[in-house]
Amino acid sequence: MDAGFDATLRADDVAFAERDAELLRTVDEAGSLNAAASSLGRSYSRAHDRLTELEDAFGSLVERQRGGSGGGGSALTDRAHELLAAFDRLRAGYSAIAETTETVLDGEVSERDGELGTVETAAGTVRALVPPEAESVEVVLRADAVTLHDPADTPTGDATSARNRFSGEVVAVDRGESISRVSVDVGADVPLVALVTEESRDRLGLEPGRDVVASFKATATRATPR
Repeated sequence: MDAGFDATLRADDVAFAERDAELLRTVDEAGSLNAAASSLGRSYSRAHDRLTELEDAFGSLVERQRGGSGGGGSALTDRAHELLAAFDRLRAGYSAIAETTETVLDGEVSERDGELGTVETAAGTVRALVPPEAESVEVVLRADAVTLHDPADTPTGDATSARNRFSGEVVAVDRGESISRVSVDVGADVPLVALVTEESRDRLGLEPGRDVVASFKATATRATPR
């Protein structure tokens, strides 16, 4: 079980996420569910089943027309446009918070492999995007790029692209209406901060004293000259 940072809208235990928003937007552009599924590289049957599931929870989202002189097609309902607008507002709010919530670690570049490098920090070794030639750097990590895991359920290294991982203890939880800032002591001078949805915080039991594993991708971690 893990707590990541994903914007979702929920109704009747059904989560409307970015993948669903992408499907509706493509239906609107392509004019049919079949064309939308093809454009997204998804099977029509799965797209149809997912749309049915979403409509059972959120209401009518797509109006379908069969045949006729102008041919068949699909168009989004007013409810679908309202849902997309609410989802966009939610994502915008998350992004605004994420841009002002970062962890900065001082480090030294020990190895380079193209744009990626290995940086030694007080928290441990971090793989990050590093500037050319700089040796002393600051590693900047946005809180929305960090995923928190239950130590017993942490994916193995070959099961995820998030190769940076640190064991730590939750030291603070700043709860909001829909998202929380979770601070984790990973042995550095400053805590590692992660943004999680309130639903994920509750599901994972994220409270001070909780042991967790924090992971993040090298490509989401940027080092700048210090």
